[in-house]
Amino acid sequence: METLRDILDSAARGVFPPADGGVTVVPQQSARDAGVLSFTAHSVVFTDEDPAWVRGALAAAEAECDALAASMNPRFLSGFLERTGRVCETVDAMLVGSPAAGEPAVALDEVVDAAHPRAVYARRRRDDVRVWTAEGGVLVLGRGVAGRLEVSVEVDAAARHRGLGRALVAAARHLVDEPVWAQIAPGNARSLRAFQAAGYVPVGAEALFLAPR
Repeated sequence: METLRDILDSAARGVFPPADGGVTVVPQQSARDAGVLSFTAHSVVFTDEDPAWVRGALAAAEAECDALAASMNPRFLSGFLERTGRVCETVDAMLVGSPAAGEPAVALDEVVDAAHPRAVYARRRRDDVRVWTAEGGVLVLGRGVAGRLEVSVEVDAAARHRGLGRALVAAARHLVDEPVWAQIAPGNARSLRAFQAAGYVPVGAEALFLAPR
């Protein structure tokens, strides 16, 4: 049986679920993470809930929207949250970057037990979190959904508009030997542009449902 990690690894290679309007339901790969991935004309719901309930809830959402959009429809998402007692912060754009050869173009220092808010946030959502600092910013890598490697960065207010954000997300590709993923709020156009300029490719959308703290 194809797992969530199988689907993500294929998407990182540019091989996506069939654009057939269908929905694939797979089990969670950790107790922490459930949610929905939306690719072109195909959605993946990863949950330990009954697949029959998932498909019934999707059918109800299809009554008020295009069937292709049902998995990201507020009716379905809110029903999922109510049933599971989980929380969802936002629907994010999902991007992936391939490993890059050579050293990062920006000087980085790895730190242990970093107290930066970005690092603290990452530890709530990811495992094996590592943190690097640069002059004016921070870069965080950790294993999130289905064990995939995920990156986040933050640039100090005084260091913005100088290309540091793009340099940091580009640097992440030089620190890894496997695809690295990013989840970005669609309204954060500045970050989207920075990641795309650094070689990351949009592959879909994601709603992540987390267990309440």
